[in-house]
Amino acid sequence: MSSQLLTDAELDLLVEVAEQSVHQAVHEHARWQPDTATYPPALRRPGAAFVTLERNARLLGCIGTLSADRPLVDTVADRARAAALSDPRVGPVRDSDLPWLSVSVSVLSPLRPIGVAGYDELVAALRPFVDGLVIDSHRYRATFLPAVWDTLPEPADFVAALWRKAGIPPHTWPSGAHASRYTAQHRSNRTP
Repeated sequence: MSSQLLTDAELDLLVEVAEQSVHQAVHEHARWQPDTATYPPALRRPGAAFVTLERNARLLGCIGTLSADRPLVDTVADRARAAALSDPRVGPVRDSDLPWLSVSVSVLSPLRPIGVAGYDELVAALRPFVDGLVIDSHRYRATFLPAVWDTLPEPADFVAALWRKAGIPPHTWPSGAHASRYTAQHRSNRTP
């Protein structure tokens, strides 16, 4: 994916795509595929994205991809459906959730390696409220979107929670571990 920023209108279109995909999956029990050719060029380029679904600030699903290997509009539709039906942490979204559903789309920049060799170096290298983080080793892999800083504003807490999510022992650096950062453009249908 290019690192070119999307416009507000393009981000709004992606939220609409996610909403449509969720509605089709939950209400119609169908897989909706957007007509990629009808979207702006920036949304037809390969892109990585996450879709988060909430009702009254309660997580109903969050699934995405870190790789940009298909058109962004297709990625968002696919990940929205997966978030609605297949997040293993929560049950599927119900039809009764749809009127109150908050749909958020995070479009990711390309991953950039962080040149650190240990846990404390990683904590010191992070940019709070900017970086999304991926930890990857032979046995472990997990990510936190930049939006997680809203609930974990301290770098040490952010990394510790990511370690718990990945199942990594606290304050350790797994063999062969690599950390990468990314930024995200975020848009939601939630009114402020």
